[in-house]
Amino acid sequence: MAGAPARELALELVGIDKRFGAVHANRAVDLSVAKGSIHGIVGENGAGKSTLMGIVYGYYAADAGTIRVDGSDVRIASSQDAIAAGIGMVHQHFMLVENFTVLENVLLGAEGGALLKKGEADARASLGKLMADYGLEVDLDAKIEALDVGTQQRVEILKALYRGARILILDEPTAVLTPQEADALFRLLDTWRSQGRTVILITHKLREILAATDRVTVMRQGAVVATRDTSATSQEELAELMVGRRVQLRVAKDAAVAGAEVLRGEGLRYVDARGVERLRGVSLDVRAGEIVGIAGVSGNGQSELLEALAGLLPLNGGEIFYKGEKLAPPGTAAASRAARLHGIAHVPEDRHRMGMVVGYSAAESTILGYHSDDELGFGPLLSNRAATARTTRLMGAYDVRPAAPALRSGNFSGGNQQKIVLGREIDRDPELLLIGQPTRGVDIGAIEFIHRRLVALRDAGKAILLVSCELDEILGLADRILVMFDGRIVGELARAAADERTLGLMMAGIEPAAAAQ
Repeated sequence: MAGAPARELALELVGIDKRFGAVHANRAVDLSVAKGSIHGIVGENGAGKSTLMGIVYGYYAADAGTIRVDGSDVRIASSQDAIAAGIGMVHQHFMLVENFTVLENVLLGAEGGALLKKGEADARASLGKLMADYGLEVDLDAKIEALDVGTQQRVEILKALYRGARILILDEPTAVLTPQEADALFRLLDTWRSQGRTVILITHKLREILAATDRVTVMRQGAVVATRDTSATSQEELAELMVGRRVQLRVAKDAAVAGAEVLRGEGLRYVDARGVERLRGVSLDVRAGEIVGIAGVSGNGQSELLEALAGLLPLNGGEIFYKGEKLAPPGTAAASRAARLHGIAHVPEDRHRMGMVVGYSAAESTILGYHSDDELGFGPLLSNRAATARTTRLMGAYDVRPAAPALRSGNFSGGNQQKIVLGREIDRDPELLLIGQPTRGVDIGAIEFIHRRLVALRDAGKAILLVSCELDEILGLADRILVMFDGRIVGELARAAADERTLGLMMAGIEPAAAAQ
């Protein structure tokens, strides 16, 4: 804080520079993080935040610069070096083996030598204490694939604690959490800080930065442009520093003028491969010229509902109608293709699993699902020139950076990957857009851009069904709000009658009348 004595540094970066070919990812970055503090790092997608932390954690080698931990120069050539230096990292996309148990994931790479049984027993005892100390209760024998995302994140944090981390790097830690889960995480970080440990928080959520951090560093185009005491800044200033211009934090829109019914689902039921009923008789409708938002804690059926409506998930009961016409039962390639031909576009929640193939070029990801278009040719005669031309046009229209159609999809930042998927679907001028988590892991400039596109689509008379875990997003975009809990829609609210508290209580299964009291 201003006027306060200098604090001992947990981490210091001096002149960190890194290039990937022509891309200058980090430009002589200096960063000082005080011991026993929570230090935020913000910036647009592609600003160099994750690359910088990747260097600290040993994923990349800096071309130049120095890393100091607790005042001493260290050489970090691998994640093992980082762990040995007391650094832990929880990634935005969790690094867990899904068919392993919690205990197996924690022990992976730290098994304790040849005596595995003894190592396992010692680990159970250590983890039991850590869980009690930090309120991170997890079933050590549960398989990762059976856990919700909030619990998976607790496993990642337990891994770091178990390995003795004194500095914990969190990359977009609340991207997949509900407000309640995020609150629990920040209580944990407060406890960590009070014990003299250090947290580096990378997030696009400026409200969280202001609420949780002591200092915040802003990066733009690979360089540090400012560091502020959090108490002396604002969302508006941070947004402008990040983007280099004034940013509209809430999209302006007129009241919806809802038209004819476009989509209707009646009594939709789905039972997964483990026999769990994920959709329990869901009925809903969406009209032209409106955005219907679905709020809910992750894992309560929203994902399955969106996939079924897109023709991807076989239902165990119920019917789907599009403009009054009953659609073929979903769950087949033919049903998915028929949905697209009807004018139904789908932006999936998980862009890596369903939205693109990260090993494909951007041009290849841009035509996924639409590769039979006449202009692109057919089969072995598919025209790379036509695909590249389409991608170049979309990259310009959606401000994708870098504008490189031949670049591997996985090499784009998360926000630019999202723009590729969004551009591919909205470019079709769909009558109905099904969209899940549109701004997950996306920077504030891209959020502003995506929200404007969605409102423009609505104002053009299109129907939008939006699933989001971000209540700010639901409240900012939706004209009507449905809340899901345990595979059912537990209530519907007009936007004017909705607030974060009421929605949060409904997301916990409390009936609308009781939640509004």
